[in-house]
Amino acid sequence: MKKIFLLSNIFLFIFCNNQKEKINPEIEIYDNSIESIIDVYSEFEIIADSISLPEGPVWDNNSNSLFFVDNINDKILKWNEEKGVEDFKKPGGNTGYSPNLGEGLLGPNGMIYDSENNLLLVCQHGDRRIASLSNENGQKSDFKTVVDNYDGMKLNSPNDLVMSKNGTIYFTDPPFAFFNLETFEFIDSELRELDFNGVFKYDPKINQTSIISKDIDAPNGLGLSSDEKFLYVNKMGRPFSKTNSKIIKINLSNLSSETIFEGKNLFQKYNDGSDFDGMAVHSSGNIFTSGPGGLLVISSEGKLLAKMNLKHITNCTFDYQEKYLYVTGFLDNPKVYRIKLKI
Repeated sequence: MKKIFLLSNIFLFIFCNNQKEKINPEIEIYDNSIESIIDVYSEFEIIADSISLPEGPVWDNNSNSLFFVDNINDKILKWNEEKGVEDFKKPGGNTGYSPNLGEGLLGPNGMIYDSENNLLLVCQHGDRRIASLSNENGQKSDFKTVVDNYDGMKLNSPNDLVMSKNGTIYFTDPPFAFFNLETFEFIDSELRELDFNGVFKYDPKINQTSIISKDIDAPNGLGLSSDEKFLYVNKMGRPFSKTNSKIIKINLSNLSSETIFEGKNLFQKYNDGSDFDGMAVHSSGNIFTSGPGGLLVISSEGKLLAKMNLKHITNCTFDYQEKYLYVTGFLDNPKVYRIKLKI
């Protein structure tokens, strides 16, 4: 009888252990502190698929919806639990406002909401500006120009942006409006007025655009530190630049900069064309960014904390309460994902 009781306890122990949640094998953990932020036991949920080039995800707290773009098909889309995915605005980035080459990456890209959650701010490659859409009463409006020039010269093609608590907009301005998708090269054009790719600051209170950096030749995604003293900028590598990819930290008090992460080993291991593209900064101060091999989580000091094995990631964002992380992909991964977080 004792043997039977002992055996039953052993089987019960084995059964209970087998029922324990298993860590998602697609999440590589390098620092256990990340388990207080990411629900490492949850699966990656696909909420949209077969989008040509999804980018620019942003959460709208008014409608509990995710907005994102399809850059190639020049439109803004909307997703929520009730209706799924639907078109929201087309064209979204090339309305005829500015002269451009007429081909290439001319659609919308990075998006944010203003501090009142009333204006959707959109980086438009084709129109070569940042424009706004009213979000009042859930009605779609026409685009209104927020900023389209620096010192009287037309911008290249604003790509991504972030807003501080006081309403200041920081944005990157690479020349993707002059990018040939067939040759995968930038095109010299007399339409281009700036001779550099800048990181800018726009102050809407005085309608002034100023330079943060001229030295990052292929600036892309960016984010503010939790205390807003530093600006993180993703610098893309080849074929967009002759130098290596890196994540740069800019001190906004004196505009000094330093490289905090390069990921050389990751680029060597995952030679799949992925790069540092879009990013989002969590309230913990950690940086969630696209990168080689998937979505990387990096501390503010540049330590790699985790990697989510999602191929060819373009960008990411959080919902208002940071319950979920939303991630966009491209090439052989043209999807939008939702990943559960801990709050």
